[in-house]
Amino acid sequence: MASAFSFIMALVVLIPFAGYFISFIMAKELTGSHRKAVHISIDVTTILLMISVHFIIVAIWEQSYFWLILLTVLCSALFFTIVYWRLKGEVDYRGVIRGTWRLNFLLFSFAYLALMVTGLALRVMEST
Repeated sequence: MASAFSFIMALVVLIPFAGYFISFIMAKELTGSHRKAVHISIDVTTILLMISVHFIIVAIWEQSYFWLILLTVLCSALFFTIVYWRLKGEVDYRGVIRGTWRLNFLLFSFAYLALMVTGLALRVMEST
């Protein structure tokens, strides 16, 4: 049972990489455009990163901080909306949503990498 759980956790942690490449290949075949394929892949990978960050946090600290993930998404949406409104003078909801989603991709990519390093470091220190 423990090995099955470990396998599932490892799979969830590695899904953002696999999800990006699979969605990129599929989008590239469907659209024929490299740029559109990258944007579609980033959009798909964002949700996978959010899920992976949640499971990495649970694996490291054995506690769910899903509320913090949702708060981060909402705060980044608020921040991006205010910046967009200040720069453009009006709010285009489609642009705000797209920008917020891509900002979350950057935030959760950084969080994913930082948590992976943190988790590895903590496991190495526990084993010595």
